Amino acid sequence: VQLVESGGDSVQTGGSLRLSCEVSGSRYNRYCMGWFRQRQGNEREGVAATDADGSTSYADSVKGRFTISKGYPKNTLYLQMTNLKPEDTAMYYCAVPYQDRSATETLRVMSSGGDFGYYGQGTQVTVS
Repeated sequence: VQLVESGGDSVQTGGSLRLSCEVSGSRYNRYCMGWFRQRQGNEREGVAATDADGSTSYADSVKGRFTISKGYPKNTLYLQMTNLKPEDTAMYYCAVPYQDRSATETLRVMSSGGDFGYYGQGTQVTVS
């Protein structure tokens, strides 16, 4: 599985960004996927996830501001981010767990400290 994230940028507080993740080598439509972020020196934080049934799950810190969605037929995962805050500053990664899971479980496992799945090189979001 290969994942390539893009769309990160530097924005002001209250601004918006849309992150994209191109996915290849995966049964895209049948797998759970998600976004996690990592601030410098901090642990991973699961941000948003979606599963094969289209259900979604979000971290409390981003509920109402971030929206995860899949694009067809280009095999692209999106993260629409609005009302950005300085605490959203982080490297954002697109991820596919090794095992198919619910959106809720995908969100949880992305925040775990272990090796949970595939992810890309990340895209930097800076909010000032």
